[in-house]
Amino acid sequence: MSRFFGVVPPVVVPLLADGQVDYPSYTRVLEHLIQGGCHGLFVLGSTSEVIFFDEATRQRIIEHSVKVVAGRLPVIVGVIDPGTERVIGHARAAQQAGADAVVVTAPFYAITNQQETMDHFRRVRGAIDIPVVAYDLPVCVHTKLARSTTVQLAREGAIQGLKDSSGDDGNTRYVILDTRDVSDFFVMTGSEIVVDSALLMGAHGVVPGLGNVDPAGYVRLWDAVQRGDAAAARAEQERLCRLFEIVWVASGRLSGGASGVGGFKTAMRRLGLIATNTMTSPRGSLNEAESQRVDEILRSVGLLAA
Repeated sequence: MSRFFGVVPPVVVPLLADGQVDYPSYTRVLEHLIQGGCHGLFVLGSTSEVIFFDEATRQRIIEHSVKVVAGRLPVIVGVIDPGTERVIGHARAAQQAGADAVVVTAPFYAITNQQETMDHFRRVRGAIDIPVVAYDLPVCVHTKLARSTTVQLAREGAIQGLKDSSGDDGNTRYVILDTRDVSDFFVMTGSEIVVDSALLMGAHGVVPGLGNVDPAGYVRLWDAVQRGDAAAARAEQERLCRLFEIVWVASGRLSGGASGVGGFKTAMRRLGLIATNTMTSPRGSLNEAESQRVDEILRSVGLLAA
């Protein structure tokens, strides 16, 4: 079995009111996830707002994460950028800082075909000595990793895992089936409201942004599936679905990404994990009325006292 499995949240990066990283709050978030029973951490993913950070800030976040985690869990680091050479630079820096694996999307801005995308992953893997995890995120990079692309890269050893946030659960299932005989290859879903289904069809874990708010809930869901308790898994998943509605509280006023990650940050602020719900510029933050609605949702699922 791969060492990458289970509940691996993409870690929220809290900010001060001036937009700088709030490292004391970030330390609390990391400890919250570890104490919640998570099996790994995904640093500098989309939920981390990675694309908005410069190289120096990314490096400090990685180094801080590795230092705080101190080997207690695997640390997987997003090395997301438009072109191959820049991704290789991030990947080498992440490896040097102590990352256990790196997460790579297809190239973006300049759209590539599947062959060019495969060459991108091969070059990144050839430049480092730690595993590469493919991140299927067509909503942001505008390239869908084809089933054949993912399976070919897995069989070559160019990638050791897939983090699937495509929303295409049928394709995910075929990739799981097609790679079942590939040693140590893992597939994790990024679809946090259908985790019970994904695990039952063979996914090796989940990368839930909502796990920043309630990591213990996702661990309970994981544990229920592992012991074959489908009823308990479904009940926990349905509770998490109700909690997930925080991502839509500000939809219509804010962009989807700001409303989603902003909902997580607003909930985490209310729970005392972070000091502000500030988003990276130019994204807006949830206002007071929206924050009160988040409070209501937190109470409805038992995370806040009534």
